[in-house]
Amino acid sequence: QVQLVESGGGLVQAGESLRLSCAASGRTFSGDAVGWFRQAPGKEREFVAAIRWSGASISYRESVKGRFTISADNSKKVVYLQMNSLIPEDTAVYYCNGGIIGSGGRYHPNPRYWGQGTQVTVSS
Repeated sequence: QVQLVESGGGLVQAGESLRLSCAASGRTFSGDAVGWFRQAPGKEREFVAAIRWSGASISYRESVKGRFTISADNSKKVVYLQMNSLIPEDTAVYYCNGGIIGSGGRYHPNPRYWGQGTQVTVSS
């Protein structure tokens, strides 16, 4: 059983940066994929970025490439999302997921392993 707690969200202006953290507790495996999804009001929850605890197999959605960086500290069991050059379209609740599977060109979360979410608001 893996539990996840996100932190680091806030209100920033366009062009500024935030760093999100996801602290995991319980059992984790180096080959498992962990990462971030986000959900804006009125929209579906969408994939943002994923990484294996080993640091391998990094993936991002196209709209955040070059701006966001995901990393994982397996010893501390913390996953980070460094978000630079934020734009209003990044406004959403960001959720950490501890069991992401890639299939059919999409990244699917494990519904058992969600964090509570952290709000990111980017003003223009």
